[in-house]
Amino acid sequence: MYTANEKVAPANITEIMQTAYIEYSMSVIISRALPDARDGLKPVQRRILYAMLREGLLHNRSYDKCAGVVGEVLKNYHPHGDSSVYDTLVRLAQTWVMRYPLIDPQGNFGSVEGDPPAAYRYTECRLAAIAEELLSDIDEDTVDFVPNYKESTTEPTVLPAALPNLLMNGSTGIAVGMATNIPPHNLDEIITAACAVMDRPGISLDELLEIIPGPDFPTGGLIVGREGIRNYMTTGRGIVRMRGRAHTEELKNGKEQIVVTEIPYNVNRETLGKHITNLVGEKKLPRSPTCATSPTRTPAWSLSSSAASPPRSSSTSSSSLPSWRPPSASPCSPSTTAGPSR
Repeated sequence: MYTANEKVAPANITEIMQTAYIEYSMSVIISRALPDARDGLKPVQRRILYAMLREGLLHNRSYDKCAGVVGEVLKNYHPHGDSSVYDTLVRLAQTWVMRYPLIDPQGNFGSVEGDPPAAYRYTECRLAAIAEELLSDIDEDTVDFVPNYKESTTEPTVLPAALPNLLMNGSTGIAVGMATNIPPHNLDEIITAACAVMDRPGISLDELLEIIPGPDFPTGGLIVGREGIRNYMTTGRGIVRMRGRAHTEELKNGKEQIVVTEIPYNVNRETLGKHITNLVGEKKLPRSPTCATSPTRTPAWSLSSSAASPPRSSSTSSSSLPSWRPPSASPCSPSTTAGPSR
């Protein structure tokens, strides 16, 4: 329906759909799903860090409520749902997601088992020291600023980024017609490689691979084979297969248990335990007559709190991990295996 003052022009629906879809695709690619190669950040991540800088939440100052940060981002920079802003803030602080977390958290920010974080009215945060390197000299006319969505203030189009954040923390995103999945790497190795490229612009790929043997995941684990690393270093595409790290411990009763200390990146620890239990129930894994799980007990595994040295391996055979001894009917510490290959 239209009024007498409106003008209606005939149009081809195919052309309208094509134009509208292209505009939508570019909006998703540029303004939502994919990171900028210069600072390695998606728009909402950049806006969170910039808002925290303007709020004075530096690494050497006191924590402040996440609710205030979320409100500031929504008010001035990102007019979308509060859950999208808070979920992004939480991920920037999780040590099992970010190789170098950009936000210093205080409170319940979830767990590697997939437990959700506490509501933003309870948690607190401030910038991590390494995040301030991405924001350094931002007021020295180093980057371009554009008006915000309501033209009440300005925001940076990109951060100065004194560190190669895209390589050191990686990124994952699915847009329209394209996607990205970049693994994190060791910062010391990246800087050493950058210096080598500047000193010798014609450096070969093999020489770079000696400096950067591969990705460096925050949850540790073993990389099975080097072919995938060489492929993505050469062509930008490659599959890096991961395996957990485990060892056996002898119990006081003379039995042994398998303890997994590192799991593959992005593997949910609780889901992994349930998957192993299902495999035992489906008789795809043998059942041990000497050990069993109790529904009230926590699986006997522990995660490394840091990944200071890259947990890599050029090749790992199946014999490098202990064979799994599944539980049976009497209560004792349950066993588990390393995470499934991805």
